[in-house]
Order: sequence, then C-alpha cells, then structure tokens
Amino acid sequence: MTSSLPAGQTSLLMQMTQRLALSDTHFRRICQLIYQRAGIVLADHKRDMVYNRLVRRLRTLGLEDFGHYLGMLEANPNSAEWQAFINSLTTNLTAFFREGHHFPVLAEHARKRQGEYRVWSAAASTGEEPYSLAITLADTLGTAPGRWKVYGSDIDTEVLRKAQEGIYRQEELKTLSPQQLQRYFMRGTGPHSGLVRVRQELANYVEFSPLNLLDKQYSVQGPFDAIFCRNVMIYFDKTTQQDILRRFVPLLKPDGLLFAGHSENFSHLVRDFTLRGQTVYALNKEKA
Repeated sequence: MTSSLPAGQTSLLMQMTQRLALSDTHFRRICQLIYQRAGIVLADHKRDMVYNRLVRRLRTLGLEDFGHYLGMLEANPNSAEWQAFINSLTTNLTAFFREGHHFPVLAEHARKRQGEYRVWSAAASTGEEPYSLAITLADTLGTAPGRWKVYGSDIDTEVLRKAQEGIYRQEELKTLSPQQLQRYFMRGTGPHSGLVRVRQELANYVEFSPLNLLDKQYSVQGPFDAIFCRNVMIYFDKTTQQDILRRFVPLLKPDGLLFAGHSENFSHLVRDFTLRGQTVYALNKEKA
C-alpha cells in the first residue's frame, strides 16, 4: 500500500530534508568572519559543527544558500543577524563548580581581603560559573550588603538570558551540598517539577552584561579582586590571548588572582602574571 503527498507538500518536504551545500570557499569565509567578530579560531574538523549550527539560521530566514546568508551579513555590518551568527558558533560547555579546586582558593583569598570583594566571570555562559562564585562567597563572607559582588559577561546574548533567568535542572546541581541547594535555590512544583531557580537573595549579588573580549576597552566596572577566564582562551590564537591578558592587568586589584581553565597556560604569554597554584595566576606586584 502506498500513499502520496500533494505536490506542494512534497516540494516543501524535499526542501526541509535536502542537505544544503557548504563549499570550501563559504566555510573559509565563515571562519574569517567569526575570527574578526569574536576572535574564535575554527579548525577544519569543526566544519560539520559549523554546518549544523548555521543551517538552522538559514532555515529560519528562509535562505537556501550559504553564500546568500554570508552576503547578507557582509552587506550590513550592524545587522542584528551578526549576534545570531556569533551565538550560533560559540561553545558553551559549563557546569556548577566545574574545576572545583579553584573555589577553595577563591574562598581563602576572599577571607584575607578588605572592602567589597569583586569577581568577574569573563565567560559566564548560562550562569553556572558566576552562581558558583556567588555561592562560594556567600558561604565564606556572608550576605551583608556591600561585602561582595559577582559580575558575569559573555559574547553570547542567548546564554546570558538563560543565566539571568537562573533556572536549571535539579540534576545539574549534584555538586552542591544539600544545605547549599536548600539555601540558594527554590524547587519547582507541578509542571516545573525537576527544575530549580536561584533564590533572589543570591541573584541580587550577581550582575550580567554582554561583552566581547576582543573589545579594546571593557564595560565591566573594575577593578576586581579576581577574574575567572576559564576555557575560553583555547578558542583564540596566541596574539588574541596576549591582547586579552594585557587588558586584564588594569582591571585587577593589587595581588588579584586570575583563574584559567585546566588546559590553558598563561605563563609564557605575558610577564604580568605569576603562577600561584594549579591554573591560578597572581598579578605581579610591580604591575599592580
């Protein structure tokens, strides 16, 4: 037994299932554009990832050719589609208390400092890192007004919206203690069962804003006692890494700390920082 679809529906189905071609030329243009806009270096083995993410934009916009899409972008440098392009090609792998050895170092550093303790999460993604910082500081310093503040930024505006919402699956919080879970999160009920939301009492200490690390000047309000820039430098080339690290220098307080990702090494990039511990760097005093 066979069935047939009307011609119009058949044509639409073929359009939806047909794989659009991504030529070498178009892939190279995409790599150039994301490098210029966000500093991200895309290797050849990322081609399938690039295709799978950007083809959604083409479908959404009703375009059938990558060349038309790229031409549309380049024709208007201020188009809102540039942000969607960047959002599509950024990678946002994160978790609560990821690389957990950093948080006791942060707590010890915070105990010894005077005044408001200020931390910047420079690649905040969907919020797990800045909220982990906030939980650590709340546990360490309490929640007296003006005692500490966390700033989170990211180039991807979509993940920042999720961070500001502060809603997560309960299974994502397995690294938290039961006391932390109860103190800092509200459990969802009914249709929201299995979800948790950051309590407003904690969220009040965390501020999010969009920021491109390629910018010559940053909009965040330094100076900071600590900067977390973890697992983002791996997407940049050496020159871009050096430029970003130099921009961090005036944003750190004397003896401020810079936290890097587990696969990142800043020791030989600039002379402004000294390795203090496992992927933890201190600003050299003569630079402060």
